[in-house]
Amino acid sequence: MTDHLDAVLIDPSATIDPRAVVDEGARVGARARIWHFCHVSAGAQLGEDVSLGQNGYVAPGAVIGDGCRIQNNVSIYDGVILEAEVFIGPSATFTNVRTPRAHVSRRDEYDTTVVERGASIGANATIVCGVRLGTYCLIGAGSVVTRDVLPFALVTGNPARQAGWVCQCGVRLKAPEPRTQCLRCKAEYLLDDDELYWINEDAIRARMARHTPSAP
Repeated sequence: MTDHLDAVLIDPSATIDPRAVVDEGARVGARARIWHFCHVSAGAQLGEDVSLGQNGYVAPGAVIGDGCRIQNNVSIYDGVILEAEVFIGPSATFTNVRTPRAHVSRRDEYDTTVVERGASIGANATIVCGVRLGTYCLIGAGSVVTRDVLPFALVTGNPARQAGWVCQCGVRLKAPEPRTQCLRCKAEYLLDDDELYWINEDAIRARMARHTPSAP
């Protein structure tokens, strides 16, 4: 339980429900929030401003970047790396072994799964291990991802296939020909060699920072 927090590498500004279990040796960053019935294992790394929803699990080798939002009933297993500001919908599932057997140990064969900055994974989606989900991509609810996803790509289905492009703010983009602009946040994009690039990123980030309240 959390009565041993003085022995855990936890920032004092983190909020941990007393019904959560945080093992000694876990790292929890500033202003992180860990809700009830969660288990954070020794060796797990949670960055600043992370929110881990009810009934979550974080394995010893998992890494969760700053500002990630993880909804209820999500397990982040060994080999899973979430970069900053990733959103994980409720009951989304990760794996770390492609051919599991109950009678065969594959603890030394975990595949690495990387979810890049700003990506969103919808409720009940399944992410098969060994893939890379690109920056600000959006995985539709219930999708089964079996291969890499491009930055800003919208994918849906089983197996997941690309169905379009999405802005960094989450709005679906018109087909780039080869340029397009988000009608909501005015971010501009260029399609080059079948990949989408955010053109005016610095300007949009500066504007977002001016309108974001400072952390207490």
